[in-house]
Amino acid sequence: MNDDSLWITGPSRSGKTTRLIKQFCNWVLSETNSKESYYTKNQGRKNSENIPRRLYLHQTEPGVLVLAANNENRQYLADKIVTATEGKYPVRCKTPLGFIQDEVILFWPLLIELLKLKAQFPVRLRPETEQELATKLWRSQLDEGTLRRAGENEYRLVRRILDLLQLGAYSGVACEKFDDVLVSAMTQQENGTNLEPKLTTSLLRNWRNWCLERGFLTYGIMTEVYGKYLLPNPIYQQQLTKRYQAVLADDVQDYPALSRHLFELLLDSGAVGAFSYNFDSVVRLGLGADPNYLEGLSARCQQETLTQPLFLYPAHSLVTPMLELMTEQMIPLSLPEAVQSIQTTSRAQLLRQTAEVIVKAVKHKDIQPNEVAVIAPGLDAIARYTLTEILTKQNISVQPLNDQRPLISSPIIRGLLTVLALVYPGLGRLIDRDAVAEMLVVLSKGVSGAGELLSRGTGGAEELGEQKSWGTGEVGELGILSSSSHIDPVRAGLIADYCFVPHPEQPKLLPVTAFDRWDRLGYVATTAYSQILQWLETQRTQQEMRLIPSPISLLDRAIQRFLWNGSHLTYDQLAVLRELLETAQHYWEIDTRLHRTSSVSLSATEGTEREDTPPHSTIAEFIQLLRRGTITANPYPIRPIGPQSNSVTLATIFQYRSSRKFHRWQFWLDAGSPLWSKGGAATLFGASFFLQERLGEPWTVEDEKLAEEQRLRRILTDLLARVSEKVYLCHSDLAVNGQEQQGPLLPLVHACVAVVSEPAGV
Repeated sequence: MNDDSLWITGPSRSGKTTRLIKQFCNWVLSETNSKESYYTKNQGRKNSENIPRRLYLHQTEPGVLVLAANNENRQYLADKIVTATEGKYPVRCKTPLGFIQDEVILFWPLLIELLKLKAQFPVRLRPETEQELATKLWRSQLDEGTLRRAGENEYRLVRRILDLLQLGAYSGVACEKFDDVLVSAMTQQENGTNLEPKLTTSLLRNWRNWCLERGFLTYGIMTEVYGKYLLPNPIYQQQLTKRYQAVLADDVQDYPALSRHLFELLLDSGAVGAFSYNFDSVVRLGLGADPNYLEGLSARCQQETLTQPLFLYPAHSLVTPMLELMTEQMIPLSLPEAVQSIQTTSRAQLLRQTAEVIVKAVKHKDIQPNEVAVIAPGLDAIARYTLTEILTKQNISVQPLNDQRPLISSPIIRGLLTVLALVYPGLGRLIDRDAVAEMLVVLSKGVSGAGELLSRGTGGAEELGEQKSWGTGEVGELGILSSSSHIDPVRAGLIADYCFVPHPEQPKLLPVTAFDRWDRLGYVATTAYSQILQWLETQRTQQEMRLIPSPISLLDRAIQRFLWNGSHLTYDQLAVLRELLETAQHYWEIDTRLHRTSSVSLSATEGTEREDTPPHSTIAEFIQLLRRGTITANPYPIRPIGPQSNSVTLATIFQYRSSRKFHRWQFWLDAGSPLWSKGGAATLFGASFFLQERLGEPWTVEDEKLAEEQRLRRILTDLLARVSEKVYLCHSDLAVNGQEQQGPLLPLVHACVAVVSEPAGV
């Protein structure tokens, strides 16, 4: 045991992160020890005097590695450390995966030598690009028979195979050893994908080798390369131990097993460590985390247990009665007044009444919007849209937490993709009249000139009044189709019907006079359409003269001209635009690399050269990628400021627990849903196969039942530790699909006081 290292355990919000920061300050601010205690490397001797360890952080001396479970927690931890130390000491704060990525890129020359790779700078593949390239590479081997035996479509099967590579890398299992793990694990597998272990291993090996030859790095490949080649390498170990004299890791229960190997290497070299651990706050258990394996690290540290002060967070005391009520349902128990319910028959009424309770509390100054969280096991588009619309109309902003939806679900994105198809040749089959009409509505929002007419009241009062009033209540999912658009959907449809000329190679828009009754459109819409048409013609001419560097430049021009010009975009709209530009920039970066390394075909069975594809083919593939509903990587995070920061939080259980947020009031939406005990999208297929304590063991029905019970207990414990005053259980007898809800939390709903209840039969 290392007397200088510290292992901190405790429930959520018991002060573990604060204790870690205090320990860091003790290391760097203590004046008790002499400088010789570190540099003589006598770290293994017993500290009989219990004198605190002193670290010396300067530019010429080893630093401190600071790790957090996810990026949001990383930013919070880094800010707290800088504040506590007044920014005097350099620290490197990363997530485990971010640290691995930086190390692989930093020591890429060493990996080139070890793996005999081509000397080129590595490029990281985002998940959506990884999915597309792997599908192309494996398409010849994933025939209809293979898909039928697997019981999955091509998209889901490719995603699951790629996830297996990442899960294996997290646990330290090399790709070549997947055969052994999958064969033993799937022998008694009753449910799930019927994967062929040998085929899966072969596909992953080909994919890894294909990527490394081109300098492509995915999360799974980076992790495997780091654990298999870099971490065991003596040269890397020597450099690593020289760089860090201490490691500070928060929430290690969500770290992969490979992290323990890194920590043990640093501790063995004489570094000091401080770790926080909370088993009830395990969020990433099905995404590669191995909490039981990481807990074994506690034997090497002094252990300290923290408790949550109940007088500060009284809702935490509800955990025991809630668990007893669910496990011993025959005992007539009641819950305190801090837990209340909103009960209705239909889910539509439930959403409305939940929003009305929030509105009433905010209007009466009982609570601020940023002190309210709406948490659900899964947020469908109906719930998200309904809650957002009702609250927004009452001047209460809503902030979806880490919202992950396909880009194509945004009307802004669909409109911009239509612009690409109208400017670049050969894309006419990708657009139709409806897409053109939607583009006109979206782009007319930022048209100049027409808006001035509206504000001055120029033109016929009757025509302008009609033009201004069409948008009332007509709001798209992201609030784009509003009254500030100068071409409403009806006029846009007329223009698309009479002025759009479909063509497979060069579709185009005709002048408004091509419509015999163009006077019916009105002056404002006609002016707006003329400006859009003139801009498109200019861009098409410049594209033919090769004056547009790339499609990304065209997207940026459209955003600057029509969306950003004189408009006040919301935080959600800005986020989706940034996501599109980052995705497009990454896509064309990968395409450029592929064209430079075109000596090998994407097909694993064909040895032909990759032909030089025209630009419109890449654009078509990009548009089709987004239209398939691919969820792209989130844009670089930017925290909302101003009025947007005072918003009601809308999140799934996984998102809320990952963010480690805290609120005065929590609304548990769909409390009767069976999804409360399910892992859902937060559990990858095969995650249980790669846990160190049961490596390669099959996942039985009994294991699933036990996992659901443990998962539900952790969820309740964690959520109740993150609320200080009230919990509202929002339950409707019927789910969104009309089926009766009989979830594990239903006994809690019946045992608490109903503040809003719809009579049966309504």
